[in-house]
Amino acid sequence: MVEEDTRGATEWAVPGQVGVGPWEGPWPDDPRYDPELLAHGDRRNVVDAYRYWRREAVVADLAARAHPFHVAIENFGHDHNIGTVVRTANAFAAAAVHVVGRRRWNRRGAMVTDRYQTLHHHPDVAGLLAFAREHGLAVIAVDNTAGSVPLETAELPRETVLLFGQEGPGLTDEARAGADLLVSIAQFGSTRSINAGVAAGITMHAWIRRHADLSRAW
Repeated sequence: MVEEDTRGATEWAVPGQVGVGPWEGPWPDDPRYDPELLAHGDRRNVVDAYRYWRREAVVADLAARAHPFHVAIENFGHDHNIGTVVRTANAFAAAAVHVVGRRRWNRRGAMVTDRYQTLHHHPDVAGLLAFAREHGLAVIAVDNTAGSVPLETAELPRETVLLFGQEGPGLTDEARAGADLLVSIAQFGSTRSINAGVAAGITMHAWIRRHADLSRAW
């Protein structure tokens, strides 16, 4: 039986094992638990604290645990990094991920985390900026272009939208113009830019280091 306060993922402790088998012993009297999972086992990509929980219960708990930062990525060229961004945003408990531009995106890289992560779609940058203003969120755009300040020394606001451009062209002019602050990630090699999914992970973690309560981490 998995204890209520178990941390981490089962496969960390049991190499080669993904998830857990059927519940052993009397079933818990708790509406968060899914009878199908209790009966047949839970092989999902979730931490042990959520083993056997209904998907709706996991979504509700994640919403309650969410940090006050949002992540947005432009999708005007069907960017293949969005799945990675969603998965990382879920790991860091972002309040929401916003896809700007095309509604459809490749969900494979999300590793099913899109079933639990709050997602929003905006047809254009103007829609995202309106959402940010309505919710009192500062828009921090990330791009290695003229006028940016180093992420490593920037003061990221607690309530914010971290905005990323698509792979290749980076942020649109409209996104840069609408941002409250433009930041860049320090690089020391020959390439002019780094992968958009990697850049998003670095920036999210910078927010975590500044604002998150690490005692709440799994």
